[in-house]
Amino acid sequence: MPIYEYDCANCSHHFETIRGFSDEPLINCPVCGEATLQKLISVSAFHLKGTGWYKPSVESKVQGSQDKQQDAKSIASTTKPEDNSDKK
Repeated sequence: MPIYEYDCANCSHHFETIRGFSDEPLINCPVCGEATLQKLISVSAFHLKGTGWYKPSVESKVQGSQDKQQDAKSIASTTKPEDNSDKK
């Protein structure tokens, strides 16, 4: 969910809030109660939730898939196909 900055033209209260994309912009200042809030244009910010967003999570997934590939290669190299040339 995006984080937005607001500034009140009446009392100069400045704050940030987490709002959904589909939520209407805030109008009333939480400090003075006047309908003088202005949404500011600022650097985008967002909050990541869940697993898989952090470096250790990604590294462990990559390492796990590499281990599985190595195991599959070692199994394939140790098993030999049956020799059916003697059987007729």
